[in-house]
Amino acid sequence: MARNRRTLTGLGLLAALPIGFLALFFIWPVAAIVGLGFADGGVGEALAEGETWRLAAFTVTQAAASTVLAVLAGLPVAYVLARLRLPGVAAVRSLLLVPFVLPTVVVGLAFRALWPDGGLTSIVLANTFFNIAVVARTVGGLWAHLDRGGEEAARVLGASAFTAFRTVTLPAIMPAVGSAAAVVFLFCSTSFGVVLILGGGTLRTLETEIYLRTVNLFDLPGAAALSLVQLAAVIAALAVGARARRRRETALRLRPSTRTARRPAGGEWWVVAAAGGVLVLLAVPIAGLVLRSLSGVDGWSLAGYRAFTGTGEGVPAWDAALNSLRTAFDATVLALIVGVLASVVIVSLRRSARVAGEVLDGALMLPLGVSAVTVGFGYLVTLDDLPGDLRTSPLLVPLAQALVIIPLVIRMVLPVLRSVDERLRQAAATLGAGPLRVWREVDLPLTLRSLVAAAGFGYVVALGEFGATSFLARPEAPTLPVLIAELAGRPGQLNSQLAYASCVLLMVVTGAVVLVIDRLRAGQSAVGEF
Repeated sequence: MARNRRTLTGLGLLAALPIGFLALFFIWPVAAIVGLGFADGGVGEALAEGETWRLAAFTVTQAAASTVLAVLAGLPVAYVLARLRLPGVAAVRSLLLVPFVLPTVVVGLAFRALWPDGGLTSIVLANTFFNIAVVARTVGGLWAHLDRGGEEAARVLGASAFTAFRTVTLPAIMPAVGSAAAVVFLFCSTSFGVVLILGGGTLRTLETEIYLRTVNLFDLPGAAALSLVQLAAVIAALAVGARARRRRETALRLRPSTRTARRPAGGEWWVVAAAGGVLVLLAVPIAGLVLRSLSGVDGWSLAGYRAFTGTGEGVPAWDAALNSLRTAFDATVLALIVGVLASVVIVSLRRSARVAGEVLDGALMLPLGVSAVTVGFGYLVTLDDLPGDLRTSPLLVPLAQALVIIPLVIRMVLPVLRSVDERLRQAAATLGAGPLRVWREVDLPLTLRSLVAAAGFGYVVALGEFGATSFLARPEAPTLPVLIAELAGRPGQLNSQLAYASCVLLMVVTGAVVLVIDRLRAGQSAVGEF
């Protein structure tokens, strides 16, 4: 009994930092904004407006369409990654992650190069472009562990290939499909940069409308009402995703660890062709972005790249890039500290207080779905009450970016920690090792690759974060994504070329980091979330 009390006390101390961080830098600012909205007495009126629900309907519609398209496009790629042995499959698995971590402003401009007028189609395709990797890797991780025996038995009994897939394989992979679909829907429903760039000011989601009402109209009641609607949708999506994620983890534990990849045969070549078509389509926006960065009024031009280190109008792009690197590093360090501690606590609570662990896990996912603009504006309202005025601190942007990447760190580290055999921890404890030494000798070596991967992915996500940063970055110290958005809105051919050249450079850096990190993480794709 005394040992259990000491364990719970230790867990309470470990949980103090992530819970305190969440309360101080997320719950308090969001509650302050919502409170200001209620204080003005206009939240009820805003909720009663038809425009609010039209925005909510458009948000859900475009997110649902993007999710369906991402699942349909991702399934053939998942099959190839999981079941077939082809040259270059490992490279494809890594390259798929590049679209997922590209900054939203980069993808927005890439699709604007293809569809200058924007519109719903370009928004849906851009969101799909982002999230095919989530489906392919999440579903492929479970699919790789399925025994082919069930399908082969169904074929022997006379079922067609499609019938065998529909009645045997699809039910088996549905936990992964549901988990991936919930994550994709969450990302698409809170998409900001893509809708801001491609919506043309006429197509607006809850996220972009919150930005408009907060920054341009200073309509706090309206922004608070929309934040409440968005938060309700996010909680529902997180609940669905958590249930699907538990089913997926259970399914993975029940499957053999051996893979059954083989050369494609017969109708499988059609699946290979479909997956190849998806990969070609993923390359089109990237190629369009590169070509646009090299295009000038009189033909091919490197003016945008030459202007990158120039001193033209405003802050030089090179200075903005250095500022992005610094803030992303600070945000990653903060996110790793909070995310790893939270993951350790959640795993420990799963053994002693499962419900508390699930509540903490869900709470730490909430920043994914609450408007980054709401959080940013909340910082400006609340943080002056703390000792020292954080509103003028260079840590303000990293704090907001850390909130965005903490859920990503947890989703990558937590499944790996859960997969560690509990008997190893028990054996170390029996031999006299304390909790800290058990972590150092058992958990850390087994999770080191995932920790490095989480740091790398968190870094590139922070590097391209646009939502909160666009609101919090000081005019004299913008990050590169913020400067790109500003350049894209300025008149002049050189500004446009510089914006696209900056996008290409940001894409190259992001892609290089992701490829290196994914190679370090090779062999763990079936365990982590991404």
